[in-house]
Amino acid sequence: MTIELLESEVAARAWIEEALAPSARQWRRLEAFAAMLVAENERQNLIAASTVPALWVRHIADSAQLLAFDAREGTGLWIDLGSGPGLPGLVAAILNDRPILLVESRRRRCEFLRHVAAELDLAHVEVAEMPLERVATRPAATISARAFAPLDRLLGLSTRFSTESTHWLLPKGRNAVKELALLPQAWQSMFHVEQSRTDAESRILVGFGKIGAK
Repeated sequence: MTIELLESEVAARAWIEEALAPSARQWRRLEAFAAMLVAENERQNLIAASTVPALWVRHIADSAQLLAFDAREGTGLWIDLGSGPGLPGLVAAILNDRPILLVESRRRRCEFLRHVAAELDLAHVEVAEMPLERVATRPAATISARAFAPLDRLLGLSTRFSTESTHWLLPKGRNAVKELALLPQAWQSMFHVEQSRTDAESRILVGFGKIGAK
């Protein structure tokens, strides 16, 4: 089945409405987050300036689409690795009430994440201002990562958070298939590849289960 790509801000908003049916409060929070992201980008480089005119396609819908692939149905801890400006972690937090841990080592970005969470009353969001290696081990129902690390390193660092029922949502851009092919066969078999709705050449690796030893 051919996936219709979201090529305009109007199309991105329409897809979010149709696929995820945000409440009025969630829409207000998405709008507020989008505005805060653009404003903060003037102070620190959170997203490429060239992507600001396509913010809803390149960042908001690009993050929101992960929820359409999430099989957890609103339960369990979601860990977002290398959250940066809150993509996809804050978007996921706005669109569902699950506890979400945003892992980010850069101080100024963590300050922004905390500010957004406080301003939007996202009490279920926790920010871990430290490298992933220092985060206390806890079981994750869902693990996401956008531009965090090469796939083999990402999985190696996060294996201790995974369980037999962990769901993995990993946007890997244009190199997704190539990175997946470099993994041990046992790890490869846990994942399948989905087409991104925001970039014809980008793919999302969707997986299920516990990452074991290589």
